[in-house]
Amino acid sequence: MEACAWRLGHGATMMEPRSIQLRRPPVLVRMEGRFVPPAVALDEVDARWAALCAANPRAYDGALLHVLGTSRNGHGGVQVHVQECSYRFYAVQQDGPGGPALDCGVRPLGVKGIATDGERVLVGRRSRAVAFYPGAWEFVPGGSVEPGALPAEEVVRELREEAGLAAVGPAIAVALLFDPHAFSWEIVHRLRIDAAALPEIGWEYDEFRLLGREALGALGERGEIGELGERGDRGGLDGAGRLDGSGAPASSSAPLAPVARQMLPIAARLLAGAQARE
Repeated sequence: MEACAWRLGHGATMMEPRSIQLRRPPVLVRMEGRFVPPAVALDEVDARWAALCAANPRAYDGALLHVLGTSRNGHGGVQVHVQECSYRFYAVQQDGPGGPALDCGVRPLGVKGIATDGERVLVGRRSRAVAFYPGAWEFVPGGSVEPGALPAEEVVRELREEAGLAAVGPAIAVALLFDPHAFSWEIVHRLRIDAAALPEIGWEYDEFRLLGREALGALGERGEIGELGERGDRGGLDGAGRLDGSGAPASSSAPLAPVARQMLPIAARLLAGAQARE
């Protein structure tokens, strides 16, 4: 899929999934000032944010980078124009305790990782405590890009925080995609992990799997994990490989997150390339 330059204002409807393959890291063009949605009632946003915080003590109104637009800059690169914005304007864009979704036109910049040991890629089943895609399977890791941070460093940090794993070597940007379900732009990176290392269950994921090329292909056809892949965490494996870190039965029927489906062709290509080099 291809993407062209665009700008998104308040009241914009959901865009289609789109992706740009990268041959070099994207360039972030940071605009001065702070983005405040021009056509929403700030009192309403504040009321919804207060209700969300009361329901979820983890909620924190930090700063994120709102994507104003993207444009190709030739030779496999892209420019991403961003401006600082408060997280609360993004948080109220989905149904919550304060009322139905309120689209403030905020489209944050995030990072995704396709972590591979050369033969398998890492996926995880999201916990029910997360804001987007609770209970769904997704490539690990993922997160937002904070102002002043470097995306390639952020995705390495997210891998450590979400799965307790250290990256072997630097993260390499391979694609930029738009996730219309989470209203976000994501820089997708290739990450190398140690084949002997096992991910650690935390609050963001309830289960991890390692999928080879055949399992990835079957996942694309079925849309759910089922019994695909190798099951593991630092708590160890059971005989059938079907237990999560708490000892509860694994959820084989959990859906695949839409953004993970967008990333499947990228993961398959990276895995094929890694195996061809070895």
